[in-house]
Amino acid sequence: MTNRLTTIRLIPRFSTFASMQLSAKILAELLGGEIEGDPEVLVSKPSRIEEGGVGTITFLGNEKYEAYAYQTDASILLVSRDFTPRQSIRSTLIRVDNVYQSIAVLLEKFGQQNAAPATIADSAVVHPDARIGNDVSIGPAAVIEAGVQIGDQSRISAQVYLGQNVKIGKGVLLYPGVRILKDCELGDNCIIHANTVIGSDGFGFTPQANGSYRKVPHVGNVVIESDVEIGANCAIDRASIGSTILRQGVKLDNLVHIAHNVEIGEHTALAGQVGIAGSAKIGKHCRMGGQVGIAGHITVADQTQIQAQSGIASSVKTPGTALFGSPAIGYKDFIRSFLIFKKLPELYRRLTQLEKAYGDEQDTTDNG
Repeated sequence: MTNRLTTIRLIPRFSTFASMQLSAKILAELLGGEIEGDPEVLVSKPSRIEEGGVGTITFLGNEKYEAYAYQTDASILLVSRDFTPRQSIRSTLIRVDNVYQSIAVLLEKFGQQNAAPATIADSAVVHPDARIGNDVSIGPAAVIEAGVQIGDQSRISAQVYLGQNVKIGKGVLLYPGVRILKDCELGDNCIIHANTVIGSDGFGFTPQANGSYRKVPHVGNVVIESDVEIGANCAIDRASIGSTILRQGVKLDNLVHIAHNVEIGEHTALAGQVGIAGSAKIGKHCRMGGQVGIAGHITVADQTQIQAQSGIASSVKTPGTALFGSPAIGYKDFIRSFLIFKKLPELYRRLTQLEKAYGDEQDTTDNG
């Protein structure tokens, strides 16, 4: 990589896929699908099945939307290989093994038309000691501090801040307002959405004798491996000592908080407003619903599944455990308990009636 402060030549990061019209034949080859209908029909953009028009490609991935398959004007319709139409369909069909995976491939391709050109905006502030790779885009009012390294074909949007010695891999996309503070590291092909902060201080304070708190300095960093995607307005705290780590393929929804010294295993996915307290260790391939809370200094085994709004206060040691509740218990146990819980008012009423009837019977016997 070379040092550059001046505007670099305009080179599109990707081919402008969506500016072309593509035939059903080409798309079927791309997706490994089978065509039913006109292989030469052309499309230039995707559409929702409810709104599909001529020249668009849409998909049927949920049987609830099947009625639209018979009404849509979309030129091409993606369907599963086992889909059996109950009425005639005007669209050319492309049958694929997995509709959602196929539409993800198409959306990625069509979205490439929005790739930023490889320019450094005049208003961007790039330190002379920063190392900028090839075909990198840096947007208006972005600040790149000393010692920063940015890999080839990365896109740094407007108002992004990269602190001293931050390392950014290849093919990274940082949306507007992202802040990555000093010494933090980001692998290849990561996506960080708007206004997320990586490397803020952890919540560390020591109570003092007079009732006040003394701040504990956080001198570690955050290490994020490749293929990680982090939603908007997330906070990933730096370690007090060492590193807060997100392993390869981790996916975070919006408004997730990861505290200092947390480690999250490969391909774990966390929904919105999940909070993980300091030094917790989360395994691989875990999934957590919205607003799950994880206590500090505990371990969660690989492939753990946690229902939304559950609270985990102790370590989960058995891989593949499904949990629900706060504090969380076994998922099936929670469902059974909840069914009983809903009946408690009725059970209480009946118990009161039985006690009254039994009491009246006893009174009659005693008086007899």
